[in-house]
Amino acid sequence: MCATPEKMIEQLAAQAVEKLYGVKPESKAVQPQATRKEFEGDLTIVTFALLKISKLSPEQTAEQIGGYMLENSSNIESYNVVKGFLNIKLSAKFWIEYFTSISKTEDYGQQPKSGQTVMVEFSSPNTNKPLHLGHIRNILLGWSISKLMEANGHNVVKTNIVNDRGIHICKSMLAWQKKADGATPSSTGIKGDHFVGNYYVEFNNMLKEQVAQMVEKEPLIEDAQKAKERAKELERNAPIQLEAQQMLRKWESGDEATVELWKQMNNWVYEGFDKTYDRLGVGFDIIYYESDTYKLGKQLVLEGLDRGIFQKHEDGSVWCDLAADGLDQKLLLRSDGTSVYMTQDLGTAHQRYQNYKFDQMIYVVGDEQNYHFQVLKLLLGKLGFKWADSIYHMSYGMVELPDGKMKSREGTVVDADDLIQTMYDTAKENSLQLGKLADLSEDEQHRLFDMLGLGALKYFIIKVDPRKKMLFNPKESIDFNGNTGPFIQYTHARIRSILRKAEGDNIAYNPDTTELNGKEVELIKLLGGFPAKIREAGEAKSPALIANYCYDLAKEFNQYYHDYSILREENPSVRAFRLLLAEVVAKVLVKGMNILGIELPQRM
Repeated sequence: MCATPEKMIEQLAAQAVEKLYGVKPESKAVQPQATRKEFEGDLTIVTFALLKISKLSPEQTAEQIGGYMLENSSNIESYNVVKGFLNIKLSAKFWIEYFTSISKTEDYGQQPKSGQTVMVEFSSPNTNKPLHLGHIRNILLGWSISKLMEANGHNVVKTNIVNDRGIHICKSMLAWQKKADGATPSSTGIKGDHFVGNYYVEFNNMLKEQVAQMVEKEPLIEDAQKAKERAKELERNAPIQLEAQQMLRKWESGDEATVELWKQMNNWVYEGFDKTYDRLGVGFDIIYYESDTYKLGKQLVLEGLDRGIFQKHEDGSVWCDLAADGLDQKLLLRSDGTSVYMTQDLGTAHQRYQNYKFDQMIYVVGDEQNYHFQVLKLLLGKLGFKWADSIYHMSYGMVELPDGKMKSREGTVVDADDLIQTMYDTAKENSLQLGKLADLSEDEQHRLFDMLGLGALKYFIIKVDPRKKMLFNPKESIDFNGNTGPFIQYTHARIRSILRKAEGDNIAYNPDTTELNGKEVELIKLLGGFPAKIREAGEAKSPALIANYCYDLAKEFNQYYHDYSILREENPSVRAFRLLLAEVVAKVLVKGMNILGIELPQRM
């Protein structure tokens, strides 16, 4: 791979400064930037940082450096000076050689092996409800961040922690005992995670009913705030709530019947989860279960207690005082000895490091857990684990719908399976309306609808900066125009169609005989920036940068295709170059969209 335009200009400018003024400049003093659109040129060097060396005015300095570069390099076509800004236009010869290098680079954009292991946790579902839209953003971000880390040369371990224990699980179990009459997913034909999730909602309904009955027996409280506080107190002490807490204690003590029911209902949920993961095209290298790691977490907490790191209160609960760190006290074990989420996360983190000795641990978790991960990192550090500094919380904004937030326990969520099917149906409807599927078999059409529906869903979610909240609009996401997945998929299908028609042509070309137009230079510039964009996105942990790069590349190619003929170009050398340019654009789109977990169709 030859030097990038930026590196070539930087080296040539440094050479010019040293030859002209006898001083070797710092690299940052001659780093070029993209030329502003209102001026002619490809790259610009700002000369103000060089004036102490040149002892000349900005204009004179720029003129001398530009003149040297033009005289000493065939890569420079021309230059112009605007005050202290040296605008440099690169030659067609350079762009052709640069593109040739890109076209011959295998797996273009892939970064060298780093030797580092990066673990990425995502999904992290509870086994008391099916996956929903909120989980989908988590899953798609986690998968694309994993692929992005792989593109940056890291050894990536994709992991999931299943929240398979706790009071929320017991609520579903208790409701099933009281209401199911032995029903199962098989007997009802309901997908396992949906089946169990229905009983979580049913528990909440029973709880509301009990609280309402208790309120009726209470004296009327006119003060609204006091009435609300009393209702919460009644909810905490409702018979069914106390039963659920008792079930949790029985589970933690190993009660055989409780554990057996827990295993049965969790297995129903896992079967349902696996179907959704498979439909989304994601998977994991290793899955951890909180029912295993909470025990190790409790052990770590008790060790910390013995070492004086943590403190036990009078009621028997264990805490860590984080006042010196600018935070408050953090509960680690309840008074009855049961663990909390933090306990489990301590155990899980320790187990993962023991298993993989990771260099970085990325938690893909919503921004409502920012405090939690701040505390987790602090606690691991206090326990003496040096690798605590390698923890990174990929905090992302919540996803909402036009009509507001979702509530799992009230059943007002956008179910992941329903959403995926809706995207499929919409893609099918839109594709059939275009009427270009006659050459595809029924199986090929089904594959295309699935590819378009998932592509629309994934791209719409990933293109937004992960740190921002987002509003999901299914209809907008499936549009074949604008910044959408289907637009990029259509661009790739168009290129593949062009290349199929040109199969008889020799795509190889002679760069010495090819001239470039402005649109071709812009495409080569975009292609040349792909490796740097992968590095930038990896450092920022933002797949959105890759998504929007792919859109820019697809949009630029479509404008090029509108303005210039490819197959009908009469000059064989120019036609061959344009075919190769189209082929490289397609390859980069495939690589970029693969990082997002999106497949590109051969035809549409």
